[in-house]
Amino acid sequence: MEPFTTLTARIVALPIENIDTDQIIPARFLKATDKVGMGDNLFADWRYDRDGRPKPDFVLNQPESRGAQVLLAGDNFGCGSSREHAPWALTGYGFRAVISTSFADIFRNNALKNGLLPIVVDQDTHWQLVSLAEEDPAMVLTIDLATQTLRLPDGRSVIFPIDSFSRTCMLQGVDQLGYLLKQDDAIAAFEAAHAAPVLTAG
Repeated sequence: MEPFTTLTARIVALPIENIDTDQIIPARFLKATDKVGMGDNLFADWRYDRDGRPKPDFVLNQPESRGAQVLLAGDNFGCGSSREHAPWALTGYGFRAVISTSFADIFRNNALKNGLLPIVVDQDTHWQLVSLAEEDPAMVLTIDLATQTLRLPDGRSVIFPIDSFSRTCMLQGVDQLGYLLKQDDAIAAFEAAHAAPVLTAG
């Protein structure tokens, strides 16, 4: 997993409320057990017509969206079933972060474990971002995970919440298992210092 430190990137605005995991990655793609190619199926039913051709009016198919790494979503993003394929599809497409006013708990946890940063902002900030994206589809913003700040194009900074463990894992580019494996020497030293005494027959 790639470490997440500071990201300056363009955004894609899809401010639809209650986007569920079946819309993010339809159930017919859940048979896949590999992340490779999952980004091609992101928002498949919105993104392609019945013949598999890109719909020109969908935001991800528009030229200014290419290369964007931040998704600006509506409230309650990632609701519905608890499929880890949803963050797989988002990161496979190239997104590093999603901004919303709220996330479904299971989606948020799955996202953090897969290197996708869910950023919660207040309603006023969200409205401002949507408005700015409408005015300038090529707008960029900066995310600084170390300071937990989102810097808007006008220079204003907004602090976003994240628990300290998830923040540490993302800064280091590891998941929960990877974090534990990095503590292997410390664990071995602790076990050696607290080894149970060997009992001998008297």
